[in-house]
Amino acid sequence: MISAQNRLLPLSGNKWLWFFITALVLAACSPKLRPVAPVKKPAENVPEKPKVADRPVKPVEVKPLTIAMILPLGLDHLRPGSKYTSPGLNKANMSVEYYQGFKLALDSLTAEGANFKLRLYDSKDDASQAHSLALNPNVKSSELIIGPVFPDGMKVFTTGLNTKSPVLSPLSPASPTTINSGNLITVMPPLEYHGWGAAQYINDKLKPKKIFILRSGFSQEQDYVRGFKNATDSLSKKKTKLIIATITKGQLAGLLPQLSKTDRNVFVVAATDQAFLNVILKSLDTLNRHYPVVLFGHPSWEKFSFLKIDILQRLKTHITSADQIDYKSDASMEFVRVYHRVYHIEPTDFAFKGFDEGMYFGKQLMDANFASLDKADFTGLHNNFHFIKKAGLGWVNTHVNVLMYSNFELKPVE
Repeated sequence: MISAQNRLLPLSGNKWLWFFITALVLAACSPKLRPVAPVKKPAENVPEKPKVADRPVKPVEVKPLTIAMILPLGLDHLRPGSKYTSPGLNKANMSVEYYQGFKLALDSLTAEGANFKLRLYDSKDDASQAHSLALNPNVKSSELIIGPVFPDGMKVFTTGLNTKSPVLSPLSPASPTTINSGNLITVMPPLEYHGWGAAQYINDKLKPKKIFILRSGFSQEQDYVRGFKNATDSLSKKKTKLIIATITKGQLAGLLPQLSKTDRNVFVVAATDQAFLNVILKSLDTLNRHYPVVLFGHPSWEKFSFLKIDILQRLKTHITSADQIDYKSDASMEFVRVYHRVYHIEPTDFAFKGFDEGMYFGKQLMDANFASLDKADFTGLHNNFHFIKKAGLGWVNTHVNVLMYSNFELKPVE
């Protein structure tokens, strides 16, 4: 069964919001399997025995595995006189796309003998609604709870929730320290693990004697830098020297005495501020004419249209990413084909995420394996999962990919 607040009406931005509630009602619960007893032929030349009334065979039912999914659908905006704002519509579209991918994964697992009962709830992206849902008996009794999506709602929700069921944070990379729930599963790697991934690649592949970390002074960089520093100290046993410098107006002259004109000079820039990046990248590009530079940047750089790819390529820029889709792979092409056949639209990144998470966590439900996620790595279409257990913080996915700008596009490093 599916629980939802209101019947969806048409919205601009995603035509499938027209039919969303109808689709949920028709497709939410996967079919139950009912095996039929085989018919036996009587043996030849055997005298017939007196007929005895057959006892009715009770069909074997697979126990449904219940999942509560809490997404910011914002159904209250469908009331007469109300309408979606642009951010609200984006959240609703994201929710529909994620749900459709996740539901397609459950349908696939049903063929293996599972039976899922998926209940859908509207968080409205509202703290009071999140608290109310935490007290809902149907939510609390579910074997897997997905959402709320955003950190503030998740914090309120887990504070009021009294259950031992795993709670999945499906789309947010927020650090689990902001939520503090031992039941939490954080799927998107928090920023500190991007720092750790970059440090591990540098330690294993580049093996520099020193690394320069250039700071803009904004606190947003702290999680990445902390993860990078802790990883480098641990992996190199503190043999790699870290030089942390706060840079103003792109001035790098103070670092020149410590740079090499022959060996690669490894720089890490975790900044996301546009003004700072425009200046510091130009300064590094100038520096690169005499001092070989290899640059490691923030994962958000992949989405920044203001960055100049020619400069990033000259600086041999690497970034980490939790997301990567190989659209040319057989598995991806098959998913696109099936998704288009079922929903008549092309899948978005959120649909890929939903499918990967549906396949992985649906399988963990089938195997009752939530106590050993660290032994169940997963390679998906969009995400890879490698979970570690953090005391009091639940499970955290730590897998990130390292990409490099080459031929004016980002490609996985070898």
